[in-house]
This record gives sequence, C-alpha cells and structure tokens, in this order.
Amino acid sequence: MEYLEFELPIKELEDQLSKCQIIGEESDVDVTETCKQIEKKLAETKKDIYKNLTAWQRVQLSRHPNRPYTLDHIKALCGDTFLELHGDRNVKDDKAMIGGLGKIGDQSYMFIGQQKGYNTKTRQYRNFGMSNPEGYRKALRLMKSAEKFGIPVVTLIDTPGAYPGLEAEERGQGEAIARNILEMSRLKVPIITIIIGEGASGGALGIGVGDKVMMLENTWYSVISPESCSSILWRSWEYKEQAAEALKLTAKDMKRMKLVDQIIKEPLGGAHTDREKTFLAVKDAIVKSYDELKNLSPKELVKKRMEKYDEMGVYKD
Repeated sequence: MEYLEFELPIKELEDQLSKCQIIGEESDVDVTETCKQIEKKLAETKKDIYKNLTAWQRVQLSRHPNRPYTLDHIKALCGDTFLELHGDRNVKDDKAMIGGLGKIGDQSYMFIGQQKGYNTKTRQYRNFGMSNPEGYRKALRLMKSAEKFGIPVVTLIDTPGAYPGLEAEERGQGEAIARNILEMSRLKVPIITIIIGEGASGGALGIGVGDKVMMLENTWYSVISPESCSSILWRSWEYKEQAAEALKLTAKDMKRMKLVDQIIKEPLGGAHTDREKTFLAVKDAIVKSYDELKNLSPKELVKKRMEKYDEMGVYKD
C-alpha cells in the first residue's frame, strides 16, 4: 500500500497494529486489549482525515497510483464480454483512448474512456492518459456506431488533459475535441458519463457531454489543473493548494453548481482501498441511469441534453 503525505498518521497506526499482532503471535503476552485500542484509534483517525479532505488532497487521491483505471472498471463491469475496438480509420489507433462493446447483465453498452499506465513502460505506451486527435476521432467513430445500432454510450473520464504536443496540434486537436462536443450533444442514444479520476480541460470534455454526468467522490473536474493554474497566476507550482481551492473542482463543488448530476460514494480512504465496492457503486449508477433514460425517444433525449447544457452558467433572478 502506498500512502499519501496526509495519510502518514494512518500508516503509523497500521504499523503499530502490525507490530502488536506480531508480538502476540510470537510470545505468550496477551496483546488483545492493546490491539483493540489501536484499531479504535485507527478507525477514528481515518474518519477524521477523510471527512475533512481539502480540494488538493482530493486531487492527490484522484491520482493515487493504486486507483482503478478505465480498463479495471470495464473488466469488473463486463467481465469477458468486453470487445475492444481500435483505430480512427484515418491516422492510427490511439492507445490513450480505449473503447469497445461490453455487457452489464443483458444490456450492451459502448464503453469509451482514457487509460493511464501502471508503470513507466505502460505509461509511455498509454501516453499518460493524454489522447491525440485520433483518440477523439476513434471515440466519435465508436459513438456513431453505437447510435447506428441503438446502443447506449458510457464514457469514463480520467485524463490530465488532451496531449498538447506540436504533432497533435498539426493533426487538429482543437477541432477533434470541438467536433466531439458538437456530435455528442445531438447523439440519438443515451450517454452516461462518469469521472473516475482526473477530469482536466478539453481533454475531459471531448468525451464528457452526457445525459447523466456523474463523479466519483474523490475526483476533480476543471478547466485547468491546480499546478498549471498556480504556474499561470503565481509563476510557481508552490501555490497549487490555493489554486485547487479557488478552482472549485471537487465533486461537491460541481454538484452544487449543477455541472454534474450525481456524486458516487467511494469507500473510506478512496476507490483503491476497496475496489470491489467501488466497481459495484459504478455499476449501480450506470444501470439506474440507463433505466431513467431508456424510455425516452431520440428526440426527447437530444432536447433534454441541449436544455441541460444551455442552462449551465446562466443566472436567473
């Protein structure tokens, strides 16, 4: 288990508990009462820490190296039914953007999402979850295929942003994201969007337009990352914590501003502490959302989606 800086008090107590249990196993000393006291203190400490997380601490949790990524969610949701589809039929197959058909129960879905790597080699292979234009064009191709066959779309967002390289700009990065936003706004099948990690800038918006947009509890969604915001405003990354607070990027902030529809609860300590519980919560959210949307006609779906996004940022007396 890897610990973040603010989780160190938990690590100390868990180490104490482990040592206490080892002493009990290796000697005749009765340590039951001591272990109970440590366990009680550990539970209280966890509750105190995770109940009062700052915006920056939630950003750190969203980037936790043990946090489940898109493929982890898809495999847990669909099992062996997932069939990955490749290529944008134009340039190449973008490994940072994955997509394909899978089933939850008897219902087929088109799953699309950004995938990060687990180690140095896979991070390079997946380009750190930063998609090129061909990734967004692949996503759009798959959405159009889903529309053709009446299959609902599920997008899983986890990206530090679209790839900002020169070659990406040459191949039309901005146009690809803008095209996706336009086409998703009028897609004639239900779109369910879940932010499972980082939701940064246009990279997230490129697959982020949905009838139902949800966020896992310890994720963030913003026009810019706290570090980049800090470097622009203060010419230094040292103010990233202040930037995170100012950006109002947490799930609670997004829900309060009506930019997302629902917050999916995570296990105490984050999604990585109990993956099965997290996968079950995501599955329930997808199934319930689809049940709400499946009886709407294509015309009603598009109308409601348009109205939803039209109302964002509008102030009424």
